[in-house]
Amino acid sequence: MYKNEVNIAFEILVEEIENVIENLNQEGQKAFKNGRYDKAKEIIENVTQMISFREKVCGLQREWKNIFTGRLPKKIRRKRKGYQKLKRGLRTPQDEYIIPILQTLVELGGKAEMYAVLKGVFEKMKDRLNQYDMQALPSNPSQKRWENTAQWSRNTMVKEGLLSSKSPRGIWEITAAGRRFLSEHVV
Repeated sequence: MYKNEVNIAFEILVEEIENVIENLNQEGQKAFKNGRYDKAKEIIENVTQMISFREKVCGLQREWKNIFTGRLPKKIRRKRKGYQKLKRGLRTPQDEYIIPILQTLVELGGKAEMYAVLKGVFEKMKDRLNQYDMQALPSNPSQKRWENTAQWSRNTMVKEGLLSSKSPRGIWEITAAGRRFLSEHVV
């Protein structure tokens, strides 16, 4: 395998791990709502392990890219049976979700359940979302690609301090930095 094919394999692996994390999050929410706190705690521990594993895989992917930068010839991607990674630039980028997420959270009083936020984000972005955004994920037919992208945008926003890292699981909460960012970027 050439560098590009291995990189594609890493991307597929990371996307699959992200889908497992999302499915575990949904199971955890159901367990918590049904009062099955031991099960919810177990799922939280599993999600924490999966997030750590995903970070390791991303680190290995970066290491792979660094090792082979400029050393191997570019090669045309081979089509994979049953799965083909969406080409770059076809889906709406994560950055475009930032303002709609922040606006929705402000409208909802500063914090809300993920599904309420996603509903508001969809209303704000439905004219910008394209056919690729509206497709179901190959690995999780019950989830649209735009929902997955919005959730990863939220993850990045937490790392950047725009959303709280201390809010309960399933709750998205804007921070003071997020409010400042919104006021600076919306005219």
